[in-house]
Amino acid sequence: MAEKFIVEVAGERHIRFAEIICAEMESSARARGTGIAKRSPDYVMLKIREGKAVIATTHDGKWAGFCYIESWSHGKYVANSGLIVSPEFRKSGLAKLIKGKIFDLSRQKYPDAKIFGLTTGLAVMKINSGLGYEPVTYSELTADEAFWAGCRSCVNYEILMSKERKNCLCTAMLYDPAEKKDNGAKPRFDFVKKIIPLQRLLNIKRIKFLGNAVKEKQVTDKH
Repeated sequence: MAEKFIVEVAGERHIRFAEIICAEMESSARARGTGIAKRSPDYVMLKIREGKAVIATTHDGKWAGFCYIESWSHGKYVANSGLIVSPEFRKSGLAKLIKGKIFDLSRQKYPDAKIFGLTTGLAVMKINSGLGYEPVTYSELTADEAFWAGCRSCVNYEILMSKERKNCLCTAMLYDPAEKKDNGAKPRFDFVKKIIPLQRLLNIKRIKFLGNAVKEKQVTDKH
């Protein structure tokens, strides 16, 4: 699997992929009916030039995947944002490789920061759990207004605000380096044992927040 891709910290030579990355982020969010905060090619270029992005390419130079780092609350919190894999390479294990690389980069650049994420995907939750993240309430995330402003382009933003930023369709997950240091022997959150309850929670959230239309779609999706 790994030999199929080059997964590395993005550099100047990868600037040319910015537009296709942004287009795929938007297309993917629209297809899922949920939102990745919309970013411009200029923003993606900035992250690449700052050395705060990871990119995956094939050995023949084709773009395959991307993710970048954002920091909040003066570097106390870090998010690995905008994870996207080209449709051609999904279900190949590439997302896990990218998440592992961006996690390591985040730990190098911000060793004391809490690393968090918001996601509606069980696959991402499983990857995060393997890295040491645990599910948390929204109150344990950054209170930085700039972070929450990034949710405005999400189709579920009105739901988030109606819940006073305490809940939404996304599940919050957090890696706290201080906690890991203090409780090194403490077992990690067992995602495999919790996957069914988490799936039920996601389904309940979707039905509660989005109504019967989602329930009907879920029945259709099973076939």
